[in-house]
Amino acid sequence: MTANTPSPTVDNTRFVLLNTSHPGNVGAAARAMKVMGFADLVLVAPRFADVLSQEDTVAMASGAADILVRARIVASLPEALAGITHACATAMTPRDFGPPTFAPREHLPTLVPEVHAGTQRVAFVFGSERFGMRNEDVWRCHACLSIPSDPAYGSLNLAQAVQLIAYDWRSALGGFAVKARTAAPVQADGAEVAGALAHWQQVLESIGFLDPAAPKRLMPRLQQVLNRARLTKEELHILRGIARAVGKRC
Repeated sequence: MTANTPSPTVDNTRFVLLNTSHPGNVGAAARAMKVMGFADLVLVAPRFADVLSQEDTVAMASGAADILVRARIVASLPEALAGITHACATAMTPRDFGPPTFAPREHLPTLVPEVHAGTQRVAFVFGSERFGMRNEDVWRCHACLSIPSDPAYGSLNLAQAVQLIAYDWRSALGGFAVKARTAAPVQADGAEVAGALAHWQQVLESIGFLDPAAPKRLMPRLQQVLNRARLTKEELHILRGIARAVGKRC
């Protein structure tokens, strides 16, 4: 598997939301999951039984309605963790008792080999918007993930936290390749740059900016500017077009 090949083990990852109270957050969480290639969403005792079909939920999902259609609602965290072999709690504050706390990028890579081998199924558990995760829910998990943030203000929106964890997990799994341009821009060659400079010199003289009797080093300096800029053919055409427009008004 190459570094930028999407992992085929998408179904080995589950996102669990506990006691959500805002439908919009559920939709936004589904969207966050989808853009990172994950699909398994489980809600535990949400405030609204119909949260998956509410208008705000669907609106905030913004194209991730398929995640909502497949999502499940269960009554308890143990039910949500059925089939899961490694559960990661998400909590900003480490507990005095319970699973060890890690930064996501410290812990997630350690899970990848077994996930790729199909011997590990991972769940990320997120607490309610108002109270986070209860201690007894954290204790049911194997590890606690704490997203590094400013100590003076570490409060993250639920969907933002889901997005950050989903991104770090997707990156640990191998990530997605960034699409390159279909065609690289063509850089202007020396003859084209020289032609543009001659054009500009003519215009600059016509508007009185350049004195041909005492040109000093204006044109060589402009030459150096263009060399550093490494203009494409299209960019050079734009600048010559500006010069033509100026020349017509002289």
